[in-house]
Amino acid sequence: MTQPPALTHFDAEGRALMVDVSDKPVTSRTAIACAHVVMRPETLAHVIAGTAKKGDVLGVARLAGIMAAKKTSELIPLCHPLPITKVSVDLTPDPDLPGVRITAEVKTTGQTGVEMEALTAASTAALTVYDMLKAVEKSMEIGGIAVLRKEGGKSGTYERGPQ
Repeated sequence: MTQPPALTHFDAEGRALMVDVSDKPVTSRTAIACAHVVMRPETLAHVIAGTAKKGDVLGVARLAGIMAAKKTSELIPLCHPLPITKVSVDLTPDPDLPGVRITAEVKTTGQTGVEMEALTAASTAALTVYDMLKAVEKSMEIGGIAVLRKEGGKSGTYERGPQ
């Protein structure tokens, strides 16, 4: 029977700790994460037409996602502060959902990956879409938060398969 991988954020006594990455090599690292916000077609129509009372839903959500990626180490305990070199957040209206699909890409050159930064960017962008539209629809649903791809580091490339 194989042992499950050890949890890296706990010491031998089970106390939480920040992982020591000082001996890890500096490499280029990228992570892409996604999320979506499901809403009624008439709510999505406000997004597409730009008629939401709070303003540019997609533009504000994009900025919120970028800002969140930069603040990840302040939000997630034990996350390392990283020198982020790129954050992009794409929000696409999708009538088939219906709603908004979100993809966040984060890059760095460092000793640990940026999956948490990409997940935080996608999640925060989704929360912002909800906030911008909650006056129109409170029943929106946020979901699909996942890492789609990560590159770099000891574990190499991970790509999420079809779900």
